[in-house]
Amino acid sequence: MAKFPPKPGPISAKPLGILLNDVFAEAYAKQGFAARELVTRWAQIAGPEIAAHAEPLKMQWPRPVEGQPQEPATLVLRVEGPMALEIQHSADVILERVNRFFGWSAVGKLAFRQAPLSRARRPARPGPPDPKAVAKVAEGLADIEDEQLKTALARLGAAIKRN
Repeated sequence: MAKFPPKPGPISAKPLGILLNDVFAEAYAKQGFAARELVTRWAQIAGPEIAAHAEPLKMQWPRPVEGQPQEPATLVLRVEGPMALEIQHSADVILERVNRFFGWSAVGKLAFRQAPLSRARRPARPGPPDPKAVAKVAEGLADIEDEQLKTALARLGAAIKRN
């Protein structure tokens, strides 16, 4: 009777975020963030309207004075130029949401830096190609007998020419 090799054990793959946790923690700590969740979960904390136009840049903690309680930090936000005034008017809401996230009054005030946001915006998806362009490309595909294939290739050709 033939013996089969033993089954391999479970795969011990770990998520990349766990493996790089120490690297990210050090980078965020240099910017004053005790936890990276303020940056990674900013849209959930601040709300989608605010997060669309502002992002946390760093937290500035005042030097502790011996015998005195720790003063709250200043959260520095990068804000898109035209929305800076609107975001500034929402400062109380932002402070409330951030401190609720931390569970204590960690942030006492906000500072704003006008600059483009660092994250790349996703380009809008282009719509379907123009039917006239599809028909023009389809004229050159007369040798193809399969109609579905011909239609798909005509749409593809028109989309490529458009871009």
